[in-house]
Amino acid sequence: MDRKSILILVISFVLLVLWYPLTNILWPPKPRPPLPTNTLGSATNHLQPSTNVSAPTQPVIQSNQLPARVQPQPWVTTNVPEETVVIENEDVRYTFTSHGGGLKEAELKGYPEVIVCGAARKSPPANKWVTLNQRALLPVLAILGGDPIQGDGIFQLAKTEAGVRAEKTLSNGLVLTREFRPESNYILTATVRLENRSSVPINLPVQQWAIGTATTAGPRDEPTYVGVYWYNGHKAEHVDLGWFENRFLGCFPGTPRTEHQAGAGNVVWAAAHNQFFTLAVMPKEPAAQILAVKVELPRPRPEEVKDAPDALKTPFGIQTTLVYPAVTLATNQVIERELQIYTGPREYKTLAHIGGRLKNRLDLIMDYGGFFGWFAQVLLSSMNGLHALGLSYGIAIIVITIIIKLLFWPLTNASTKSMKRMAGLQPQMKALQEKYKDDPVKMNRKMMEFMKEHKVSPLGGCLPMLLQIPVFFGFYKMIQSAIELRGARFLWACDLSKPDTLLVIPGLNFPLNPLPLLMGVTMLWQARLTPPSPGMDPMQQKIMKYMPLMFLFILYNFSAGLTLYWTVQNLLTIAQMKLTKAKEEPAASALKGPPSKSPPPKMLPKKKKP
Repeated sequence: MDRKSILILVISFVLLVLWYPLTNILWPPKPRPPLPTNTLGSATNHLQPSTNVSAPTQPVIQSNQLPARVQPQPWVTTNVPEETVVIENEDVRYTFTSHGGGLKEAELKGYPEVIVCGAARKSPPANKWVTLNQRALLPVLAILGGDPIQGDGIFQLAKTEAGVRAEKTLSNGLVLTREFRPESNYILTATVRLENRSSVPINLPVQQWAIGTATTAGPRDEPTYVGVYWYNGHKAEHVDLGWFENRFLGCFPGTPRTEHQAGAGNVVWAAAHNQFFTLAVMPKEPAAQILAVKVELPRPRPEEVKDAPDALKTPFGIQTTLVYPAVTLATNQVIERELQIYTGPREYKTLAHIGGRLKNRLDLIMDYGGFFGWFAQVLLSSMNGLHALGLSYGIAIIVITIIIKLLFWPLTNASTKSMKRMAGLQPQMKALQEKYKDDPVKMNRKMMEFMKEHKVSPLGGCLPMLLQIPVFFGFYKMIQSAIELRGARFLWACDLSKPDTLLVIPGLNFPLNPLPLLMGVTMLWQARLTPPSPGMDPMQQKIMKYMPLMFLFILYNFSAGLTLYWTVQNLLTIAQMKLTKAKEEPAASALKGPPSKSPPPKMLPKKKKP
């Protein structure tokens, strides 16, 4: 490869690595004004009371009852101190607040907020578990809608035999009551009652029922995985940070979106999630709509973000609410709604069990739908099955990779032989191309006849790779959301769901990740052993040999589990190519036969000189 080609490749790789930071420098996003922590800013718009009210019966959800916007109002009276009540079971520690009368946060026992590397980790203190709805502006099941339904937002809390009770009586005679009962499998059952104890009907406005705010699980977690799912009875829809940033091609700044509003009386459940955990609310009767808004959250304490990226020092969340229509309550009329709240890991087995019992497909939070999702489910079940036999998750990934390679062995073996035969037939094929270069149709026909005669196929080298693409994407989808890999150790990697960073180079702030480097070396090795494709000129062949460096840059900060899979896959492919070559060499020497034993030629008598 000449110097010019090498220079072009180096510049391309450097631009690929620096492209995203450069776009943020050249076209920085417009900063938003900070939001007060005790009010709902423009991103958390209240709903305007609707003039359309229903009859004095249980309200019917209609798709044409769209909420309108009014100016923000204070959420709670700030001069009233907050009171909290804590209950817990073996899985979750729930904290309820008098400011809104809902679930303030849920701490998941057994899931540390930060994975500690190095020596054997110790159990973190109670306030260091993963916490859902942490630093959120609204507690879960707080109701917004103005004074007729909200008042000053201060509730009376009390423990009961079953759980916690929150109650408030408004000046218009409306009594709000919420009862929370913890159950198994991270489920919290909530019953909400709205009762008119006045002597006149009460017009209740359109309401937003808070279901939680999606935030990162810890200060070192990747914020791009934060998002919201909701299910309409047929399919799940999803919005995340990328949807709100609305960048063109994922890089160029666009017009940021502020909110996502959807639904037509068919919101079966909604879930605020991060990479490995979720807070899902499942009403017994579908809600009218869902509203998701990106909000700024209160800044954490300095000691909480000293090792976190700068982007997390101004944290954000995606605040989500269910929308219910306006209704008129007659005297002594009661509206009661039952909801189930899931506060736990995005664990496929648990979510599939709950979704099957409630028949609401809660497992769609895993994003295992579609063609690649089926492969992700199979690979996850296989990995958990091998782990149940006593293997670590790292060894289980290696075993699965070996099994996949054995299943594809006949196909890849035939492909390798076909590519070698194609390489040996290159002179004859080039001669045909030169002979019929003025008649492309006849040239293609002669080429196909020639390849059919010699039993080779132009797709022989590509077909195995195409068939393995679904497996790779299934592996990628499974690894990026499998809670089982969070904190799973293998060799020097202390967390297979994160990059296997050994150290950060001082001054450069560059992480040293050994597994992607090993993966890059094996990819270069494999590229040098792969026979060239037919018809490819020498310059293209050299470029293809160095093309794996691009994947090294792309996958350098991917999870250790994915790079482990790819590295083992490359090593197995190299071993297969070596074995195929070793088998072909004795066969080729056998075709030559033993050395000839014919008698030496007779010497002619020398002619005498005249």
